[in-house]
Amino acid sequence: MTTRIKAVLFDKDGTLIDFQRTWGPTFYTLIAQLADGDDGIMGRLAEVSGYHLHEQRFAPDSIMVAGSNDDVADAYAQILGLSDPAELAADINARIGDMSLPHITPFDDLMPVLDALTRLGLALGIATNDAEASARAQLSALGIDARFTQIIGFDSGYGAKPDPGMILGFCRETDLEPSAVVMVGDSLHDLHAGRAAGVRTLGVTTGTVGHEVLAPHADHVAASLTQALDWITVNAAA
Repeated sequence: MTTRIKAVLFDKDGTLIDFQRTWGPTFYTLIAQLADGDDGIMGRLAEVSGYHLHEQRFAPDSIMVAGSNDDVADAYAQILGLSDPAELAADINARIGDMSLPHITPFDDLMPVLDALTRLGLALGIATNDAEASARAQLSALGIDARFTQIIGFDSGYGAKPDPGMILGFCRETDLEPSAVVMVGDSLHDLHAGRAAGVRTLGVTTGTVGHEVLAPHADHVAASLTQALDWITVNAAA
């Protein structure tokens, strides 16, 4: 008999909030500041990021889609001629959380879905490759931070996805077996982390990756949070 789902662990960007509409304009401001008026450097930062400057949008294979801020800093340090990527990562982390707040765009069905999951009595958490402070600032700005028992970033001490540490840490904190948890995300990093942790995996095509890419790595793929809720509801009652 399949274990009933008792907790839902969400990715954030592309899953709860619109990745392109939130981070596209935010990222333009960030690299403009880092380039300090040098159009050539700004172009190189955009190129290594898989970012289209004029459209202010990311390509599906961008390191910003699934990578952490540390991954970005390693690439940027070489372009900017900086010897300490860790120091640059700390600088980016300090800037980008507040920088994103004017642009944060939740999906239209986010609030109703969270309300429904709460009524089902499910524990909710966040596992994101964003920095924890940035994630908390965004969720607080939306007024939903208190809905999650844990908000875990790549710098929270569990490692980053696709490693399973965040998910296993959530399972320990909620005192649940992995089989009672579902990881919901829009990238292969989310699904690979979930599979490695032994939880169920629910892909959503609300980010930059399509159904055909996600399906082989997920127990189910949904086209929206509302459709994801339908699957969770059935499996929470199993």
